[in-house]
Amino acid sequence: MLSGNGGDGGTGGYGNNNGGSGGAGGNAGWLAGDGGNGGTGGVGGTTNGGSGGDGGSGAWFSGNGGAGGAGGQGIANGGDGGAGGNAGHFFDRAAPAAVAESG
Repeated sequence: MLSGNGGDGGTGGYGNNNGGSGGAGGNAGWLAGDGGNGGTGGVGGTTNGGSGGDGGSGAWFSGNGGAGGAGGQGIANGGDGGAGGNAGHFFDRAAPAAVAESG
């Protein structure tokens, strides 16, 4: 598509051991639009939280990258945060920072 925002990624599912990963944000259209945000990682019942999804890329001409999703909570370890999506190249907007690991 020429223009439009990417959709947000879905939340990862709950897992008895490890939580599911959050879905990646969708990429924006070519001309203008922002990338979708990554989904939150799922909760881990006994072990690790799921990783957050990565943010989608912004449109090439003008667009912001989507934010990375937060890592899910886990008994042993929190999930890793997702990476921020790439910004559009023409205006060189900054990509959002990656999300820190969840507690």
